[in-house]
Amino acid sequence: MADERLQCGCLCGAVRFSAEPTAREMAVCHCSMCRRWSGGAFMAVECKDVEFEDPAAVGVYGSSDYGERVFCKNCGSSLMWRMRDGSHISVAAPAFDDPASFAFTTEIFIDEKPDAYSFANSTQKLTGAEVFALFAPNQDPQHG
Repeated sequence: MADERLQCGCLCGAVRFSAEPTAREMAVCHCSMCRRWSGGAFMAVECKDVEFEDPAAVGVYGSSDYGERVFCKNCGSSLMWRMRDGSHISVAAPAFDDPASFAFTTEIFIDEKPDAYSFANSTQKLTGAEVFALFAPNQDPQHG
């Protein structure tokens, strides 16, 4: 997906931005923090670059020593989770103007998923420990 910028926005339209996905794939995070923040499983697309039209319309919540959650200051829409050092950006899939263009491939923190729901898709499933072993071996999986 070389240099393909896609358009995104929040519910009320106060935040418009573009993002460059690393692949046409969507992952879902079941960790307790993402579920509380997004109102359900957090559906996200890994991106390597994000540009906001009006950065002043965006709020940032530092949810851990290494991660932060980005949202619309006006309507509260969850827009992305990112590493504070800029090494990883996960844009909320529903923020994309065409979220149907992404294949649902991966579920992370599957060990924190409530029993009340399950997805029918066949996906790669990773526990929190497996995620941290892959991406942040020195981080605490309870504080993202």
